[in-house]
Amino acid sequence: MYIIAGLGNPGLKYARTRHNLGFMTVDELASRLGIKVDRKRFRARIGEGFIAGHKVVLVKPQTYMNLSGESLREVFGFYKPEHDHLIVVYDDFDIEKGMLRIRPAGSAGTHNGMRSVVSCLGFTDFPRIRIGIGGHAEGDAIGHVIGRISKDEKQLLESAVTDAASACEAIITDGLQKAMNKYNGHR
Repeated sequence: MYIIAGLGNPGLKYARTRHNLGFMTVDELASRLGIKVDRKRFRARIGEGFIAGHKVVLVKPQTYMNLSGESLREVFGFYKPEHDHLIVVYDDFDIEKGMLRIRPAGSAGTHNGMRSVVSCLGFTDFPRIRIGIGGHAEGDAIGHVIGRISKDEKQLLESAVTDAASACEAIITDGLQKAMNKYNGHR
């Protein structure tokens, strides 16, 4: 059994922002797999289905980005998967726009949502897929992160979300190493 959690912020105000690429990835997976992510549980929207015969739980925490870990702690506590069967997808300011970086474990880095996840779960040995949103030249990090996706970057980021969803599936069907080999640095 796998949990695939996309990090983001709930509500229309944040729906098409760079900070919601994790939510968008879960939505892409849900669409492909015919899963409705509409049950309200664990302070999240969740849906259950299967990928290649493996049960998956798709999760979109509704606690806002910086408290994502509170929701994931509840989800993880209920389902109790192995650590490496939790996949977290989120945006990353420090990675070139549109690039994917998959890692089997690691620190939270500068991402407040991941800081919350790591702090609440108490472990770091779970796969994560980071989608690059690139830093903003003028230095307005918050404005860049929660800013709407521009027309110029729409196709690139939509493609990255599609690839992130494919990477989630590949982790489950082919294993983490093969998924990393195929999608790391992918653009």
